[in-house]
Amino acid sequence: MLREPGIRAEELLPRVAEGDTDAFAEIYDAFSGTVMGLACRILRDPAQAEEVTQDVMIEVWRTADRYDPERGTAKAWVLTLAHRRTVDRVRTAQASKDRERASSLLAEPDFDQVAETVLIHDEQRRVYHCLASLARVQRVPLVLAYYQGLTYLEVAEALSTPAGTVKSRMRAGLQQLRTCLEGKP
Repeated sequence: MLREPGIRAEELLPRVAEGDTDAFAEIYDAFSGTVMGLACRILRDPAQAEEVTQDVMIEVWRTADRYDPERGTAKAWVLTLAHRRTVDRVRTAQASKDRERASSLLAEPDFDQVAETVLIHDEQRRVYHCLASLARVQRVPLVLAYYQGLTYLEVAEALSTPAGTVKSRMRAGLQQLRTCLEGKP
């Protein structure tokens, strides 16, 4: 984890606060993967998670002097920064979606809500029917990924199956779903 034997992250942060780039490189190497994992889990978007990770590590560089070892470990401090930044990103995105939805509702003419509900239920019924027509080895990974929100790796782990096999099964299942939903034989 840390390159210098016997040196803990708690000892490196004060050096980072003094501008020690080598200490920061060790902190970065030690925590950037964990920060990325947390951000990915919350955001479910690797590109945004990378941005958040970069922002958090820059924040660590700029605010290392605020770390107080009496309040917790260096890892806890960095992950708290990451969690806050990630939640802020989610809230910002949600607020943006809410504004867009509100403005689109103002611009849209009234629609037949009963007809819309019928169409949604019909579409859901078709998806369930097509999912049920898949072989179990294709259906289960798709359900875990799309209804439970698991990643390929999490699905593979849950099913005790190699990730490549899970990806292949999901790809084949999605192709069969598309065919079924388009009404092609």
